[in-house]
Amino acid sequence: MYYKPKTTSYTLDQAKQRIEGYCAYRERCHSEVVSKLEKMGMIPEAIDQIISDLIQSNYLNEQRFAIQFALGKFRIKHWGKRRIERELKFKGLSPFTIKKAIKALENEDYEGSFNSHFDKKLASLEAFKGHKLRTKLIRYFQYRGWENELIFKRIEQL
Repeated sequence: MYYKPKTTSYTLDQAKQRIEGYCAYRERCHSEVVSKLEKMGMIPEAIDQIISDLIQSNYLNEQRFAIQFALGKFRIKHWGKRRIERELKFKGLSPFTIKKAIKALENEDYEGSFNSHFDKKLASLEAFKGHKLRTKLIRYFQYRGWENELIFKRIEQL
């Protein structure tokens, strides 16, 4: 069966109203909003106008987005600074904004969180010994963006 995509056209006010709701639901970055507007079929001039209005009415704030993103990924997914920085770069944020978000993590108990997460992972890998255990721990924490210094310092303590 052939699926015909839904073709809905929006006026500038309708699109702005929908995007305000989209931004009010959770923090968004510029690239997410632009992508959503493009999917809605808006022309580039309308996208620029809507983005400008969203920034003026404080629905869209990249610095606020970056800090919330970093804290959320740190607390919920237990990502390290390197992974968070990489993901924020991928979303197209400026280096200054990324530095502000990483700095917000310093208020958290960063090393304490790493140590407790390390202990949990170590307990789940109790069947492995020696080199295999070290390799699994290193790969696991490097993938999640934790700094090598933290990882190797803890592994040396084993």
